[in-house]
Amino acid sequence: MILLSIFLRVLIAILTQSYFQPDEYFQALEPAHVYVFGYGYLTWEWISPEPLRSMLYPAVNIPMYWLLKVSGLEVYPSLVVAGPRAIHGLLAALTDVSVWKLSSIVLSDVSGKDIAIHAALSCFLSLTSFFHSLSLSRSLSNSLEASLTTVALGHFPWDVISASSSLLDLQKLKRCIVFAAFTCAVRPTNAIIWIYMFTILFWRLRTNAKLLMLVVRDCAIIGFVFILAIFALDTWFYGKPTLTLLNFLRVNASPISLFYGSSPWHYYLSQAVPVLCMTTLPFVLHGLWLAFREDGAKLRVMAGCVGWCVFVYSFIGHKEWRFLHPLLPIMHIFATRSIVQLVLRDVEAEHPKWTSNTMRKTRQSLFRSRIFVTAFLSLSIPASVYVVFFHCTGQIKVMSFLRGLPVDNSTTIGFLMPCHSTPWQAYLHRPDLAEPGKMWALGCEPPLGLRAHTKYKDQTDVFFESPISYIETHFPAHVDPTFPPSPYPSSVPNASFIQTLRTVESQSGSWDLGWRHEWPRYIVCFGALLEEPRMRVLLEGNGYIEVWKGGWEGEGEGKRRGGVRVWKHRGVAGGATIPNSN
Repeated sequence: MILLSIFLRVLIAILTQSYFQPDEYFQALEPAHVYVFGYGYLTWEWISPEPLRSMLYPAVNIPMYWLLKVSGLEVYPSLVVAGPRAIHGLLAALTDVSVWKLSSIVLSDVSGKDIAIHAALSCFLSLTSFFHSLSLSRSLSNSLEASLTTVALGHFPWDVISASSSLLDLQKLKRCIVFAAFTCAVRPTNAIIWIYMFTILFWRLRTNAKLLMLVVRDCAIIGFVFILAIFALDTWFYGKPTLTLLNFLRVNASPISLFYGSSPWHYYLSQAVPVLCMTTLPFVLHGLWLAFREDGAKLRVMAGCVGWCVFVYSFIGHKEWRFLHPLLPIMHIFATRSIVQLVLRDVEAEHPKWTSNTMRKTRQSLFRSRIFVTAFLSLSIPASVYVVFFHCTGQIKVMSFLRGLPVDNSTTIGFLMPCHSTPWQAYLHRPDLAEPGKMWALGCEPPLGLRAHTKYKDQTDVFFESPISYIETHFPAHVDPTFPPSPYPSSVPNASFIQTLRTVESQSGSWDLGWRHEWPRYIVCFGALLEEPRMRVLLEGNGYIEVWKGGWEGEGEGKRRGGVRVWKHRGVAGGATIPNSN
């Protein structure tokens, strides 16, 4: 099972063609690429006066990048893309292996002789999970968080929790604390899980003061060591005393987090949990019901952990499906409990006095139920294939096209898309385009340092309010055939940027910060932009023609509809001018 998991996860990671979340590139791959190769793009979280991101998680990619660099294999960009993917595929396999172990532990009280069945089924659910296929093998911190959380729960003292044993394996518990601390270092909000789990453990140990103090001591020492290590790493990386854990929690608890979207309180119940569970959802719900109706303390504690996390996360305004990803292996265990109870139970052992005729009819009924459940669960497989290989592929495939463009001084690229709509240098690996202004995209820096966050508009907002007007005021009237770098294509979110925003807020009220572009040789956009009145006329009138199209026109939503298009400048007879707006 271990080899199967490794094979599938690495295969999915390497062959994935779809775009899911920008953090996959800009919070993991891009910082590591900048560190090893010296060029790339760092978002505001990395370069603001109080940075939010630690180098801990991106460092996972550094050994592979370094190996490619020193071996000279970086000249093959496909290896620069595939190498880190393989690493994250290996890390993803930890989840499948660990859920096997965890289910063997927490479901052992349900049916002792069916431990192997429980473990195998939970691993099967993990391997065929829709959301695991979509997200687990990607370079997202939530994916590693899910893997490490499952590993840590496998070392948790469940026997003490269930009062089936008064003996506490302190060495095993230390391993749990280490993995939990490491997970919180990767994703500080993972502490929500461990606040609940260790509160339950402390309560169980309340009658043994000496043992309780030993556990508290270990938690304090290991936690302090990890905080000190993160502080040292952050301070070394940023060149000044920095603790990104504190900055991350502070900013995500502030209104700034709402800049990237807010959702109603029921979002996790009405959207996230159904999307994460997909075909296992009815079995997860039934398993949770069984946990409180029939099962012991282990499953009840685990069910309480799910409820606690959903409850706490629901109070946070900015919500995403992937924030609950660490809970998915737990929910697979509840689905396992349900399926075994419904269709995989041993009826002969449960009802030894039944007549042969009754037993035969029951077996036939169970057989039909097993076929139905297997078919129902298998519906997640075609859905997984679609989201991995066919959904929103244009945003990834366009980087392969751009990677093959000529290496010369006239190659410049502008992305007229919502910010972070494609990967960057981690997928392009073109040092000739690293010069400022040669390759640029619209920015979406948050309202740092402002009082009235709701009135703020970033560069992407300003552009899409009136794309034609933006081009008329921020681009030259004529296309320079040498295609020079753009002098000020986007803002840099440093201390000066924050002061500029405060000045705009108190005086002008216009969020146009005076960005200045040169016409690039290549323009990358979504098909939706071309639906804007006069946009095609403007581009064609300035000598641009469409040379590449990727993705399906019907996919995406809003500004990201219509697939990805690349337009190239081919020259204009009689000179290039912007068509009159009248």
